Amino acid sequence: MTISIRTVAALAGTALLTAGLTATAPTATARPAATKAATAGHRVLFDDSKAETAGNADWIISTSQPDPLAQNANPTTEKSWTGALSAWGVALQKTGQYSLKTLPAGSTISYGTGAALDLANFDTFVLPEPNIRLSAGEKTAIMKFVQNGGGLFLVSDHTNSDRNNDGWDSPAIINDLMTSNGVDTKDPFGFSVDLLNITTDNPRAVNAPTDPVLHGPFGAVTGSILRNGTTFTLKPADNPTVKGLVYRTGYSGTTGAFFVTSTYGSGRVAIWGDSSAIDDGTGEAGKKVYNGWDDPAGTNAALALNATAWLSKA
Repeated sequence: MTISIRTVAALAGTALLTAGLTATAPTATARPAATKAATAGHRVLFDDSKAETAGNADWIISTSQPDPLAQNANPTTEKSWTGALSAWGVALQKTGQYSLKTLPAGSTISYGTGAALDLANFDTFVLPEPNIRLSAGEKTAIMKFVQNGGGLFLVSDHTNSDRNNDGWDSPAIINDLMTSNGVDTKDPFGFSVDLLNITTDNPRAVNAPTDPVLHGPFGAVTGSILRNGTTFTLKPADNPTVKGLVYRTGYSGTTGAFFVTSTYGSGRVAIWGDSSAIDDGTGEAGKKVYNGWDDPAGTNAALALNATAWLSKA
């Protein structure tokens, strides 16, 4: 990009996290084995372990990590927290229904270890334009998290968007997650990331009045913005639950999808084709960020927030 309530019953203990799972079992029904207090709300973990602030990127809800409330316990606007995703975080926080944390740089994505920031302690994991390839263990952790009922929110960017110059950009990293993960490499989510760099477009939402992402608690979605991003190819023969909700101009069906949802096992997945749409224009000093969140050409805030609610089974 140009610079991008439903309470879960607690399981008896962490030993149940992987009970009954096999490497290829896509229909596991166990929920993550974290005890969820009634007051915790929907638990969302944003990732910052994969160079989400490399270059001009600033894809964090706050520089206070793991807890953004340490920066400001009662945020009112996106400027209450520092980060280009602060509008997203603050909007969720202000509902009183979400508990937010960030996995800091240098951390490892895990599932079932008992660590405080382990995915088993969360309902949704947001991976916003990762720029470091996931390890084999991390890919397995994410797949089992979704398989067992977790929500995964992926944000890609255009091809050749390698901000830290390590040879991996977000399209390659996300495709690698789905094709080399130790759990299910047979197109588990029913889509792949196109290796494109689309300069500009204003993708429009499909007509789906009952879809909970397009017509959710945060408003109706009419479309989004694409400012150096990519799209997705859908493969419903591999996963019939996959749906394109927002499409690039002139596209429909299995090609040119810009926002996609799917389910896998007991979990849910959403993916967006450009980090421009989640950028709120505020960030750390020295970052070149732009306000795509409020861009009148799209309804990006409603799309991000509705999708978070759907993924969290709110």
